[in-house]
Amino acid sequence: MHASALQSASEFFNTHPLENATVVEIGSQIVNGSLREVCPKHYSYIGLDYSPGNGVDVVLVDEYKFPLSDEIADIVVTSSCFEHAEMFWLTFIEGMRILKSGGLFYLNAPSRGEYHAFPQDCWRFYPDAAKALKKWSERNDMPCEIVKTELLDNHWGDFIVVYRKT
Repeated sequence: MHASALQSASEFFNTHPLENATVVEIGSQIVNGSLREVCPKHYSYIGLDYSPGNGVDVVLVDEYKFPLSDEIADIVVTSSCFEHAEMFWLTFIEGMRILKSGGLFYLNAPSRGEYHAFPQDCWRFYPDAAKALKKWSERNDMPCEIVKTELLDNHWGDFIVVYRKT
């Protein structure tokens, strides 16, 4: 994970403080840093990934089916992960499923940058992706609103979107 991704996640947590929260991270294996580092320490944190490693609390048998109850999380976060998911829209829907009504989904993914297979590199994201995922969520009976979108002018062109499940 690159420095700007950690900075953006830190800004997200600072902008949306909660007294207590359960946070679920999609793609939590620590590679050059972790969102857990910038998450408030008093939050409960569950890291999901499809392979074991440092920072992973739950290893997914199926990366598109999370072994968590509906509406368990106050916040779902993912950074530098969706570009590696072959079917990121399924990952997104699972994140929305486990998110409580009123909860926030923070997504950071690159809009550019060199190929970096881990284990594959499938996608790049632009602002229209936020609208498309919102529409996909609504088609799956999980309405949400877009709280924020931002496209950073850095090496990776970080695309950031924050959703609120309604």
